[in-house]
Amino acid sequence: MYEPLQQGKILSGIWMTIKLSFYCLILSVVIGIVGAFAQGSKNVIIRSLVQGYIQFFRNTPPYVQLLFFYFALGQFTPTYSPDGWLEIPIISNVGWAIISLSFFAGAFNVEIFRAGIEAVADSTKEAAESLGFSRFQTFRYVVFPLAIRVSLPSLNNNLINLMKTTTQAYGIAVPELLYQSVTIWNDYPSAQYPTMLLVFVVYILLVGVLVMSMNRWERKLRIPGYGH
Repeated sequence: MYEPLQQGKILSGIWMTIKLSFYCLILSVVIGIVGAFAQGSKNVIIRSLVQGYIQFFRNTPPYVQLLFFYFALGQFTPTYSPDGWLEIPIISNVGWAIISLSFFAGAFNVEIFRAGIEAVADSTKEAAESLGFSRFQTFRYVVFPLAIRVSLPSLNNNLINLMKTTTQAYGIAVPELLYQSVTIWNDYPSAQYPTMLLVFVVYILLVGVLVMSMNRWERKLRIPGYGH
């Protein structure tokens, strides 16, 4: 950290880790909500597709998924040439990391939200439908606001695991904190221990902020006597 070059690597790595975690957290939650809603569809094909997605991403290692997305699917990614010579894929390694990790965590979020939805009493859903609500309106205004309160503890754990899993983006050269740290101790072997200590401290702080935010959100949404 005494050298401006190494300090810049660490700071840029921390910033990339924060951005990667943020986009993965948001996208995985959106995938979870959409998937949980689709699981309640009357269409067998839609339900089968969602179930196939869940089984694929839950039953394969996230690192293998990351490599598959980047090296296998990445071959079919369209490219553009800003200077007429260099071909650049429209989805970068950062983009593939966000997509892969989000789909991985999203598969667990679908099941988390599904469990929350099933915890809502059928009488509550029937009351909404008797008032003329469509299935989407019932989900949006009645079921989901109640289901998310039940789902928050499990969702909290999954999002924490997702933030820690972002270190696997190192495997496709995403310049996050771990990647930048490795480049430093490759040049300066004596920096390995203090740099690794720094990585631990940064992740403890990032996860701590996420845990406190989720716990605060959980307390704010809590309905006394509901879900307990």
